[in-house]
Amino acid sequence: MSAVTPDSADLLRRVAVGELAVLDTALGLRETQMEATGLDPRTFALVKIAALIALDAPPASYAWQVANALEDGATGDDVLGVLRAVAPQVGGPRVVAAAPEIMLALGLALPEEVA
Repeated sequence: MSAVTPDSADLLRRVAVGELAVLDTALGLRETQMEATGLDPRTFALVKIAALIALDAPPASYAWQVANALEDGATGDDVLGVLRAVAPQVGGPRVVAAAPEIMLALGLALPEEVA
């Protein structure tokens, strides 16, 4: 007998293979959070990327949040701008750790030295 229901197992499987929209639906928090800030969707998404960099977030967080930012009108250059903007506050190691994750989230190939 399984410890989870078939619906829960399916949800977990979908998250595990990167269907990140499933999390938006499951959590249902993004819209509520954004409305409470008074920020426009693009700015809200970019601020969240800055927070991910500062927290040294796991790779999946970048994939999800960069996708949200692009969907909300940000560009790859905007995301790079966030990386540059937070560098003095968070330090080089966090920026270096975030850069490859952001590259992958933007659909860019990693340089051989990183891969």
